[in-house]
Amino acid sequence: MRFTAISIRALLIGGASLAAMSAPALAQASNADATPVVTTADEAGGATQEIVVTARRREESLLRVPVAVTAFSAQKLEMSGAVDLTDIQNTTPNTTLKDARGTNSTLAAFIRGVGQQDPVPGFEAGVGIYLDDVYLNRPQAAVLDVYEVDRIEVLRGPQGTLYGRNTIGGAIKYVTKRLPDHFEVNVKGTYGSYNEADGVIGVSTPIGDSGFKIGVSGARLTHDGFGENTNLHIDNYNKDVWAGRGTLEFQSPDKRLFVRITGDYTDDKSNPRNGHRLIPGLLSGAPVQDDVYDTRAGLVIPKQRVKGGGLSMSVSADLTDNVTFRSISAYRKDTSHAPIDFDALPAADVDVPAIYRNNQTSQEFQLLYKSDKLNGIIGYYYLDAEASTGFGVLLSTTLPGLNAYTAGDVRTHTHSVYGDFTYSFTDRLSLSLGGRYTWDQRQSHVFKANYIGLTSEFGGNPALFGLPSTNFEGGANFKKFTPRASLSFQVTPDQMVYASYSQGFKGGGFDPRGSGTSAPNTDGVPGISYQEIYNYLLFKPETVKSYEIGWKGALFDRRLTFAADGFYSDYSDVQIPGSVGCVIGGVQSFCGITTNAAKATIKGAELEANAILARNFAGAGSNAYFNTTLGYIDAKYKRFIGPTGVDVSDVRVFQNTPHWTVSGTLGAGLPMGAGTLTGSGTASYRSLTHQFETASPFLDQKRYTLFDANLVYSFHGGKYSLGIHAKNITNEHYKTSGYQYIASTIAGVPILNAQGRYTPTLGKEGIATAFYGNPRQVLASFTAKF
Repeated sequence: MRFTAISIRALLIGGASLAAMSAPALAQASNADATPVVTTADEAGGATQEIVVTARRREESLLRVPVAVTAFSAQKLEMSGAVDLTDIQNTTPNTTLKDARGTNSTLAAFIRGVGQQDPVPGFEAGVGIYLDDVYLNRPQAAVLDVYEVDRIEVLRGPQGTLYGRNTIGGAIKYVTKRLPDHFEVNVKGTYGSYNEADGVIGVSTPIGDSGFKIGVSGARLTHDGFGENTNLHIDNYNKDVWAGRGTLEFQSPDKRLFVRITGDYTDDKSNPRNGHRLIPGLLSGAPVQDDVYDTRAGLVIPKQRVKGGGLSMSVSADLTDNVTFRSISAYRKDTSHAPIDFDALPAADVDVPAIYRNNQTSQEFQLLYKSDKLNGIIGYYYLDAEASTGFGVLLSTTLPGLNAYTAGDVRTHTHSVYGDFTYSFTDRLSLSLGGRYTWDQRQSHVFKANYIGLTSEFGGNPALFGLPSTNFEGGANFKKFTPRASLSFQVTPDQMVYASYSQGFKGGGFDPRGSGTSAPNTDGVPGISYQEIYNYLLFKPETVKSYEIGWKGALFDRRLTFAADGFYSDYSDVQIPGSVGCVIGGVQSFCGITTNAAKATIKGAELEANAILARNFAGAGSNAYFNTTLGYIDAKYKRFIGPTGVDVSDVRVFQNTPHWTVSGTLGAGLPMGAGTLTGSGTASYRSLTHQFETASPFLDQKRYTLFDANLVYSFHGGKYSLGIHAKNITNEHYKTSGYQYIASTIAGVPILNAQGRYTPTLGKEGIATAFYGNPRQVLASFTAKF
């Protein structure tokens, strides 16, 4: 189903009309994510304050919500010099957030062992990303830049009741600021290493006494490359982004109706990120470059560009003093042009010009109930989304211009109804029960063929070479009920313990890179039947059943606040997406092999603590503080059926899931003149991290520690600030992802041939390329509010 501007407008107007017909509403419910959040150990050196979050779609104290949540306020993000969503991973337990290989804008997210490494359409992410309560169905354009943000919440563990499918690892909520009641101009600028020059400006104003407010903001984010493409003589790892957001809000004079319409757009014109070769070229003998940020990649078609944005409207109304109605309507679209040079060398040897396109329309209705004893929500959610990809595989072949091409199209229609209620038996004992029923429909088209020349999608004058190896079209329906229950007990007014059980599931589908000719012939009839291709390309949903206990509280006159939890999860029908080198019609290509091959258990513990070490030690309310986070996770496969039908669980590992994630931040705020000078230093540690389910001596990242430091001077009541931020002070080089197409044994050890060389499984040069996290950077920033 394709959506026109008329259908989108009708959807939005429909949501507004329904709200307008209901009883007037209290404005605070319009955007459940609008409540200001402050940290317990205030980074500016102020007094300890309470954090308010909306993990259960209603406002609650962080210390009283029976969910493992990490919250980052706008102030905390500013004090740490955060640039985009990935910057929060270092101080969030058991969480990995990173750029997905070749772009600045595509997100790979993992929480408690669950996520999505490969952002190919057709696979669902295991961590839900929400922008102002709108679910982002695909990871493209999901590395959200930090500007005009109110807070970011990271919800760990399955969130299948309130946040739906594809949140079996958790959910991340990016919440933008509500417009102020007066005219305001906000300006932020940053300059530093690699000519990083970021500028953000926001302007908002009420429109007379009409109840309307309008706000616009824009961001220009740039830096030079951390390295160089020495073949094309262009920057590698540079950034060139334009972004903007506009907001219109309306509040009735009696503050009983609230409407918020928001539009955002991002245009990323950065050069393609290309990997650093870890081995010499097996054919050319090209040596390994000295700088890990350098590359020799040669692919330039299509020109790299990622564009994305959307429009959303939230409406809120109180039907009674106890019942609130909400409507959240949204449309989003993004397009990514990505030249991926797997071998990172000038020759066309596994070069992949790719295009990804996504669009989605969603509608959610909620009814919230609140009283002294019973609080909760019931809701309905609808999503209609389309994701498509097209990519060629350019190889050095005996017939010049002979290349493989793959296209996949996935359409998703999902409906769900849900409810979650908390009943307080006493002031100290509460029980929460919730459930969600989801109907998930998937329609897919997978096409694979060989062409002389590129396909028309990338230019050239292509001609089909032989018959298509795959021209599949099919659909599947999945239904799932995901319950949740938690029991919480308030031991003291400042301490709570809880126990919870929750389920989540990640949607199934069809492998968009799968080859129909690779399907096994099981019926003995010559040729492969449609049903055999269907069964081969299909993969089922995966599920998680999670048990959690937790303890949250404050001690020593709230000088210490903490949240600790332990969890155990049964992970079933684990989807194992893989891309292997194969031969289709005499031409090498990528072939997808995705199965529900695995069953696993995941157990671990997490701790977050904030301590005021000294109060008012230098007068004027100054504080010294220490914040720490700790995550431990033990994730093991209990069954993992390999391509040969053998259980290889003993030699399989969890990707992007280090056993230990630890951080500590020491800081202090000192009164100085008309303001406060705050200094802080952070050390963050991550243990051995595997990039894929098979251990790789090329790509696995050994344990490492990053050190950051910040010095910020705020004055005139916080209206102005000047800051210096040093990131990765020791200039640690650490791998975040990569590609490997080198033959290896079952234990992941590369095989050497008779000549003592590696054996490539795709292409001729051998593919072992890595991508790295940001090097040392020193940035100066300023903010001003008028």
